[in-house]
Amino acid sequence: MKKYVCTVCDWVYDPEIGDPDAGIAPGVAFEDLPEDWVCPVCGVGKEDFQPVEE
Repeated sequence: MKKYVCTVCDWVYDPEIGDPDAGIAPGVAFEDLPEDWVCPVCGVGKEDFQPVEE
């Protein structure tokens, strides 16, 4: 699964880890995150994330 990086603070959403503090289990793809999910560091929405080029 593809990782996504926040364009504001550079925090990376890794689907293998999820976002446990927000109740997002490992294995949840970025596309499947709730629409109201926000970056756990700076609070911006999904629209401010870009795919990580590996």
